[in-house]
Amino acid sequence: MTAETKITISVIIPVFNRAALISRALNSVLAQNRPPDEIIVVDDGSTDQTLSVLNRYRSQIHILQQQNKGVSAARNAGLRAASGEWIALLDSDDAWLPQKLEQAETFIRLHPSSEIFQTEEIWIRNGRRVNPKNKHKKKGGFIYKESLPLCIVSPSAVMIKRRLFDEIGCFDETFPVCEDYDLWLRVARKYEIGLDPRPGIIKYGGHADQLSGKYWGMDRFRISAMEKQLSDPRLPFEMRVWTLQEVLLKLKVLISGYEKHGRDSGILQKKRKQYARKLAELNGRVS
Repeated sequence: MTAETKITISVIIPVFNRAALISRALNSVLAQNRPPDEIIVVDDGSTDQTLSVLNRYRSQIHILQQQNKGVSAARNAGLRAASGEWIALLDSDDAWLPQKLEQAETFIRLHPSSEIFQTEEIWIRNGRRVNPKNKHKKKGGFIYKESLPLCIVSPSAVMIKRRLFDEIGCFDETFPVCEDYDLWLRVARKYEIGLDPRPGIIKYGGHADQLSGKYWGMDRFRISAMEKQLSDPRLPFEMRVWTLQEVLLKLKVLISGYEKHGRDSGILQKKRKQYARKLAELNGRVS
């Protein structure tokens, strides 16, 4: 890539009933040192004043409206409308630092073979800055194994080439949560995920309407995402072993939670035995 090559960036922001927060996200995009080429906001059937807030920005953004279908469907609608070579996602409750896109363009020019990368981030919880735990530490490179325990790629921090979605597919709309975890597994098994160590976003948490707080037993959805990988006969042997190991760990935790709350864990117990047998068979091939 030469210095003269034009880099085009489309920003996609899904939003649902975030009238009190969406301005913060939008203002952070409009304040970029390097402006985006287009800003697409997908209103996922909001019933509050979100659309009224968006209309104040109508001359600066593209607004798409749809019936409420969830964050995956909203992002996918934005992807279908996007014209940029690069896609920058932003969740409506987060915000970018002013240099986010400027740093991204620099990273792209320094790493011309990169297909996807993310920045570091600043965490704010309940109004106070906190340090992420070690398990949330971002990593770069071929990170499929490191991505199995939990999501270590943040949608608001990522930049991804549009063509990658054509290859690996878009967000899985059957996932109400952990849809990003599912996507990053699909990406990480084939591509390096770059890491720009400079913070590019402020990630806010602690508010009541976060999806991560809406659903119990989040590992249910992570297990489903890993099962998608295991169902693919093309999954490399080593990755299959790692995935089975992590599925078994998560099933153990989930079964314990089911039993603690008096839920029937019979199906999970059966599934755990099946996966334990498969892992033993693979380990037998190695020994």
